[in-house]
Amino acid sequence: MKPEVRDLLDKARRSLKTAEKIFKDNEIDFAGSRAYYAMFYIAEALLLERGLAFSSHSAVIANFGKEFARTGTLNPKFHNYLIKSQDRRNIGDYAIGDHLTEEEVREMLAWGKEFLAAAETFLTHVF
Repeated sequence: MKPEVRDLLDKARRSLKTAEKIFKDNEIDFAGSRAYYAMFYIAEALLLERGLAFSSHSAVIANFGKEFARTGTLNPKFHNYLIKSQDRRNIGDYAIGDHLTEEEVREMLAWGKEFLAAAETFLTHVF
């Protein structure tokens, strides 16, 4: 595994840990944002291991779908998690008056943990 990939996975772990801490402090919107970023870093890590890097969130998400979901390399649900989480993050970060619910963020935290475990298993066994 490339050192940069390890670094991104570590960043994802730290982002999830931070999301859980601020969720407990009732900072729901910000916890959702950190949970999304954890999944984003995981997708970046997987793509980077294949020598692919992109500068925008939409390009990372689209290419993760192309490289991993459509091919069945990883369960397509992870691509769906990314898409839904980005939509939720946009509400949490940018919406005025709208907020994420505790249940939405709790779900995102679970998705992030599941995605991280799947990525680590994949990277350990494939590369």
